[in-house]
Amino acid sequence: MTSAPDVRVQAGHFQYRGNRLAYTSFGEGQRWVVLMPGLLLPVTMQEPLARHLAQQGNHLITLDPLGHGRSEHPYDMTRYSVNDFAHEVVALLDHLDIDEAVIGGTSLGANITLEVAAIAPRRVRGMVLEMPVLENGLVASAMTFGPLLVALHFFGRELSWVSAGLRKIPRRLVPFWGNVTLDVMRQPPTVSGAVLQGLFFGHVAPHRDVRRTFTQPALVIGHHRDPVHPFSDAGMLAGELPNARLCEASHILELRFNPERLSGEIAGFVNDCWTPRVHGARTRRRTA
Repeated sequence: MTSAPDVRVQAGHFQYRGNRLAYTSFGEGQRWVVLMPGLLLPVTMQEPLARHLAQQGNHLITLDPLGHGRSEHPYDMTRYSVNDFAHEVVALLDHLDIDEAVIGGTSLGANITLEVAAIAPRRVRGMVLEMPVLENGLVASAMTFGPLLVALHFFGRELSWVSAGLRKIPRRLVPFWGNVTLDVMRQPPTVSGAVLQGLFFGHVAPHRDVRRTFTQPALVIGHHRDPVHPFSDAGMLAGELPNARLCEASHILELRFNPERLSGEIAGFVNDCWTPRVHGARTRRRTA
């Protein structure tokens, strides 16, 4: 993909707890937005949205959590948890000298965003929560990722030749979304297994009693027909957060392949977050 002429793009990295974390900056200015990917996906999945928001005058930072994308991939499962990922976001804000930002992400990225709001609420200007995985999605998540964890844990070394072979394919020969998909399989299987193992043994999101205390504006995006990201979780979360908007996507890939409507919703929400705040206002609406 090529850069729009009005969007400045710059890659960077920083050290956190002895490991290298990678990020990319889109645009300029002080209207900061941080985006994170879904589980095991590279944050390049957020690049089209980042470019769109940057064109609206925002300064986007996309972050690969540890074990994802261009960040380092330690084999130690104890390095991977939603809480650790949230502290990495705070470390990114410190590294870039950002006081507060709109924080957001997809699936795991949405859960990390909630955790950032729990550990550093004053750093969160607003939250974009696409497909959060909460209580209603836990059983389906275990059924989906449990067998994958077993395969990666016990057969990771045997599968490593597949990832090594995929890394030899020149990225320029593969379409953008093909590279996003292949990047999941390009990273060492044992690392992916360690990420899953670490997440399985930690909490997935702040408790609902904690979530109810979050006063930041929030845009919650959900869709139907996906047991891992059930719409009931999105609706429940929008009901818990005192300043939330609930937006229903038509399907799981709408923001990726038909992004105009949802990108417009997100851009409008980010703009609202960076307008002067009206204290005491409670906004709750559902958009279709």
